[in-house]
Amino acid sequence: MPQPQTRTAQTSRTVVPAAPSAPAPTPVRPAATLAITSVATAAALMTYTAPMITLADTAASLRTGLSAQAWLLNGMPLGLAALLLVAGSLADDYGRRRAFVLGTALLGVTTALGALATNTLLFTLARVAQGAAAAAILAASLGLLVHAFPTPASRVRATGVWGACVSGGIALGPVVAGGVGDLAGWRWVYGVLAAVTLLVAACAPRALTESASPRGGRPDLPGALTLGLALVALLAALTLGRDGWLRAPVGVLLLSSAVLLVAFVAVERRGASPMLDLSLLRRPLFLASTAGALFTGLSVIALFSYVPTLVQHTMGVTPMGTAGLFALWSGISFAVALQVRHLAGRVSPRHQLAAGFALHALAVVTMLGAAGSGHWTRLVPGLVVSGVGSGLLNAALPRLAVESVPGDRAAMGSGANNTARYIGSAAGVALMIAVSTATGTDRSALDRGTNAAFIASGVLALGAAALLLALRDRRPGRGA
Repeated sequence: MPQPQTRTAQTSRTVVPAAPSAPAPTPVRPAATLAITSVATAAALMTYTAPMITLADTAASLRTGLSAQAWLLNGMPLGLAALLLVAGSLADDYGRRRAFVLGTALLGVTTALGALATNTLLFTLARVAQGAAAAAILAASLGLLVHAFPTPASRVRATGVWGACVSGGIALGPVVAGGVGDLAGWRWVYGVLAAVTLLVAACAPRALTESASPRGGRPDLPGALTLGLALVALLAALTLGRDGWLRAPVGVLLLSSAVLLVAFVAVERRGASPMLDLSLLRRPLFLASTAGALFTGLSVIALFSYVPTLVQHTMGVTPMGTAGLFALWSGISFAVALQVRHLAGRVSPRHQLAAGFALHALAVVTMLGAAGSGHWTRLVPGLVVSGVGSGLLNAALPRLAVESVPGDRAAMGSGANNTARYIGSAAGVALMIAVSTATGTDRSALDRGTNAAFIASGVLALGAAALLLALRDRRPGRGA
């Protein structure tokens, strides 16, 4: 006798295999992101400032002529300025972690190659490559921080710490270079920096979370090529100009830079996915960010790239003593930048920049006559006051760099900001040398020239403060 059918609803259901689950996104680790990006940034700035102390030993070892020594200093700024904006744009489109890790690894390798260089050309090429690698680090770092710290309050703290590490790297570079150089020689300075950077590169992939804001379309290769070549030509002209501004090569390079910049603007206007959105130039806050960075290079960084030479040649201070004075200025800048987050909500970054420039202008007034006195103690009050001003600048610039651009273009904003800073630095150093040596190079002329360089730096700083106060965003709710 057949059994009755007793299938339940459960046994009659068709079983559908579950779709494979998507891989869980890698969790964001804000503390680790801040630590890795800050240490890498400090290492990049230490590499940047190390030649200020090792220049004499490096030039002697490589048999570098006097006129060619400028390239030992300007190689890294050349790579930085040429590729910062390109690196920022590519990091936004193709991955900020990818750009950061690649840049950190390349900085370690190229710094090691610099330590092994046997002639001036190889060392200079290594320095240019170090600048290109550092460009990826600096541009991608702020994009990574924006992703890891999405709220305004946490972002202010993170960019303040990152800005402080810019000052910290500037402070530690000459100290480490002087200490290691005295003990083991200039090559070991770059060996130590290479080891530290490669260690950071090894830790970065696990500590960082990938983020990108792809826009679609092809990379803006024509824009990258025209801008990169324009900046290379400009910085090469500024370096060669130290031996005479009326020479034909300098004029050709300056003209080439101008033509290439015009071509870059034309390319960006027509491109479907431009590297730099030119409409940002109509934003007062973007202009404030760029102008603040440019004048930081022209006035502040340029002067303190010149001060080490001043104290060694006119005051008889040793390289380690020079590093100590340099560390006083940048160490105070580091401490102030860490505390600036307490001003958030009460003082806008634009006003912080204006205050920083005003303090720097006050500082250079106190340093007038220091070269003629022959006493390094005459510089100390100015170093302290300018250190406070620099701390305000270094904390406000990264914050304004990301706040002045759309949220998905943070690395591009960082690249534009830092490009302006290092172009200003190269132009400012050329200006300081031209002004200080205009009346001659004997002792009395150098004393007068040093005062003229101080005055030029102060005037530029006051002009920057006035410009920043004028660049007010008048849209409702955007009065910063």
